[in-house]
Amino acid sequence: MAELARRRLRLDQVWLLVSPGNPLKPGTGMAPLAARLASARRIAEGRRIVATAIEADLGTRYTADTLRALRRRFPCVRFVWLMGTDNLEQLPRWRRWREIVASMPFAVVPRPTYNHRALASLAARRLRRSRRAACRAPALAGMAPPAWVFLPAPQHAASASAIRAARPKP
Repeated sequence: MAELARRRLRLDQVWLLVSPGNPLKPGTGMAPLAARLASARRIAEGRRIVATAIEADLGTRYTADTLRALRRRFPCVRFVWLMGTDNLEQLPRWRRWREIVASMPFAVVPRPTYNHRALASLAARRLRRSRRAACRAPALAGMAPPAWVFLPAPQHAASASAIRAARPKP
């Protein structure tokens, strides 16, 4: 999905932000940050798809704070936030979610079983006037927020957790 988004949005890079911890999920049972970063690096090729734990370096816990810190650290970069439809559906539960969508354009990639609910969710309804057609995706990075696109794409039914569980252990 990262490569598809990179190509369709015409991005120079996609950063896989490996979070020190999701405030909406319990920390118990979560693999250590180093293990999750190593797993993300196995997917990323390091040049156009980059795995990073920059949130740990920035000391941020919430997405709004991370995005603000990234814009300060990289003032000339035109960022696009990428999220799955699972996150679009739960976006109103995120701290300062309106600040997030007002801070940079974003693209939503499909996730099996979430798409219809997410596109009918509170966040999608509140942001309906900001939604752009998928054919405008290449221009998203230059659009003033709030602006977002849904990127239709082939989907894999397995969850990321199931894919990780099926991989041989290093």
